[in-house]
Amino acid sequence: MDLELTAEQREIQSLARAFADAEIAPNAAEWDRAHGFPREVLAKLAELGLLGVCVPEEYGGAGADFLSYILVLEELSRGDAGVGVTVAVHTSACTLPILQFGTDEQRRRFVPPLARGEGIGCFALTEPGAGSDAGALVTRATRADGGWRIEGAKQWITNAAFGGTMLLFARTDPETQTARGVSAFIVDTEDVTITRTEEKLGLNSSVTNDIAVDSVVADDRMIGELNHGFRIAMSTLDGGRIGIAAQAVGIAQAAYEVALRYAKEREAFGQRIADFQAIQHKLANMSMEIDAARLLVLRAATLKDRGLPHTEAGAKAKLFASEMARRQTAEAIQVLGGYGYTKEFPVERYYRDAKITEIYEGTSEIQRLVIAREILGRT
Repeated sequence: MDLELTAEQREIQSLARAFADAEIAPNAAEWDRAHGFPREVLAKLAELGLLGVCVPEEYGGAGADFLSYILVLEELSRGDAGVGVTVAVHTSACTLPILQFGTDEQRRRFVPPLARGEGIGCFALTEPGAGSDAGALVTRATRADGGWRIEGAKQWITNAAFGGTMLLFARTDPETQTARGVSAFIVDTEDVTITRTEEKLGLNSSVTNDIAVDSVVADDRMIGELNHGFRIAMSTLDGGRIGIAAQAVGIAQAAYEVALRYAKEREAFGQRIADFQAIQHKLANMSMEIDAARLLVLRAATLKDRGLPHTEAGAKAKLFASEMARRQTAEAIQVLGGYGYTKEFPVERYYRDAKITEIYEGTSEIQRLVIAREILGRT
């Protein structure tokens, strides 16, 4: 498989890198402390076309491929993983599913405002009693005049407080207590109530909310077929996992760059610590594992762009990249020693941010189940 980037892909990557270096990374520590970043950051990303990188031009996007979008996520996450996940959820978990599963009218109505950043997208699947077992959700949608009344609560919804468009999943067949009785709806965030803003270990600059919903939506807000919402959710997560893998690579890359620079400057026992074999081995392992993870991500994104099956490749990329990021951000702290444990340097933040990549969009345990199911299905 040829994984060499095209000139257009490199141009988009450079654009995202320059923005991350100039506008994101210098402010990341402050945003981490403040538990949020300014809405204007998203407006600037929209002006650059980075909120609709892989959205067709006819729907207000940049018209690039999925791999270009993945390159953007890595660069944004290298600057601040909270900004990276905000863009990832907005794009992978809301905009792209509407493009893939929506009607022509739904695509024309909802996608352009998302691509232009006029509204921010979010994905409402998880509930207090339905995480990895997403089919256990209890939020229900019942027939009402001209549409559906949706009642229930959702948990850990990234971007809900930003305001925009929400892809929400609810049970439409009360007789079927499995994933087969679930449907998907496009809901305006103004029609849900924010009940809590989560305090998190990491990704503090991103907003994570619990919501309650009790509202009526029109029939034309159902996306896909009745009781086929779980298929939409799983397909969405297939692509979303690749994005989270790219996020993990970006976090690890940022940690590696700090550790490498520090090792070249810090002296102990009369020489740079980079001259000690123990430190050299740490840096070599970091570089090697980041490269390996990035190649897995590029492969998965390329398969998706070619319309080929990518469930297994995406799960492998997310599993390896997320566990790599957790390991190598810890090693970056070790290279910096006591300084790494302080907020004077950013590696402690990278370590906190990396952990969630092993959990959301499917835990590492779930990724292993997905991979096993795929490889056993071939035998």
